[in-house]
Amino acid sequence: MTYPQNFEEKIGFDKIRGLICDRCLSTLGSERVAGMQFQTSFDTIDRLLHETEEFTHILQTEDNFPADYFFDIRSSLQRIRIEGTFLDETELFNLRRSLETIRHIVGFFINEEESPYPHLQALAGNVVVFPQLLSRIDQIIDKFGHVKDNASTELSQIRRELNRTLSSISRSLNMILRNAQSEGIVDKEVSPTLREGRLVIPVIPAYKRRIKGIVHDESASGKTVYIEPAEVVEANNRIRELEGEERREIIRILTLFTNELRPHLAEIVHSYEFLADIDFIRAKALFAIEINALLPHFENCRQIEWYHAIHPLLFLSLKKQNKQVVPLDIALTPQQRILLISGPNAGGKSVCLKTTGLLQYMLQCGLLIPVYENSHTGIFDHIFIDIGDEQSIENDLSTYSSHLTNMKFFVKNCNESSLLLIDEFGGGTEPQIGGAIAEVLLDRFNRKKAFGVITTHYQNLKQFAEDTQGIVNGAMLYDR
Repeated sequence: MTYPQNFEEKIGFDKIRGLICDRCLSTLGSERVAGMQFQTSFDTIDRLLHETEEFTHILQTEDNFPADYFFDIRSSLQRIRIEGTFLDETELFNLRRSLETIRHIVGFFINEEESPYPHLQALAGNVVVFPQLLSRIDQIIDKFGHVKDNASTELSQIRRELNRTLSSISRSLNMILRNAQSEGIVDKEVSPTLREGRLVIPVIPAYKRRIKGIVHDESASGKTVYIEPAEVVEANNRIRELEGEERREIIRILTLFTNELRPHLAEIVHSYEFLADIDFIRAKALFAIEINALLPHFENCRQIEWYHAIHPLLFLSLKKQNKQVVPLDIALTPQQRILLISGPNAGGKSVCLKTTGLLQYMLQCGLLIPVYENSHTGIFDHIFIDIGDEQSIENDLSTYSSHLTNMKFFVKNCNESSLLLIDEFGGGTEPQIGGAIAEVLLDRFNRKKAFGVITTHYQNLKQFAEDTQGIVNGAMLYDR
């Protein structure tokens, strides 16, 4: 559980989500990014982290991983569940190419018994590939996604007649055109063209009555009219008939294939869910590489022991300016669960707090984090944050009242599995009162064995931390 409702915006995870989404190849992956959630199961998080770590190795060491044709055709597959529906040529072409991608990805992971990517191999283990369907599709469409002439005997006959008729029309038009050009009726450089699906000749308007036929169109400038000579009207009519027959035959072919496909839809959809997983994991791995993230020691306990941790968004921002972010070392253990940070304004206290919250949340969403590899990480059931001005005009809450509302929630819901992040603890009211209330709350959090990072200016809290087991003082200093 996280708190408050806008927790992700508070720590900047909404921006992390957007950056990962940008690295997806399709809506398959971006939907997974949108559905990424805070996890509290150790096994689930461990699996997600190892999948991502393995994919970073693929991106850094392999150059033959299939990354083309990540098409999302799930809506098309959903539509053809109904009898009588069919995949059109484009949908069939996308199905063919993406199924081929799935087949290559599964082959990439399954072909080796001792795979260096065991978690990704397990993910691919129960995915069905469809070599027979791919072969069947190849009998229907060519490498450009068009239905082949020999997809059926009937289609082959239709297209042969279509080509013969077109050739006949072309010969007739060229003869008429040459005669018209010799008489000066038509410009020398013109050639037959298509208007409304019929072959016509461009003619100067003044001479349009010199050629017997049907005027189908004229240019926007009015300087050209398009005439279908009478000699080819019947042949053009036959072309239209044949084109209709061709369309009907193509629909028949596609409908028959879709009928063959329909019994396998559940398995095919499952294969596309696998493709979505791969797109998602790949995007997470790309982002991890960009921020120098890795998988630290991840253990099923409550702890934070990070070395050289950096805020990923700050890192990316400063990188554009050719600057470096200042890393931090932080430790929260069962013996020192709450870190109380003091120091000057603009000294980095809030950045430290946000870095802690963001990295822990990223980790429990299955993302690698930018820390040194000798770091140790744990797992928390709750992460609560109180940071910034939460004054609400609608609810008539002052800033301090808002803080108290948050503290009430923290006290009620925190336990030994909670990570509390509180900025300017006790601030927003008269110092003596604020300090006293903050000390009582700090004592309550400590008694409930909660973990936390808390920033403050209050001297009494620093003294309380000094005298109380489970709480440790920390300080931020200006760089010199």
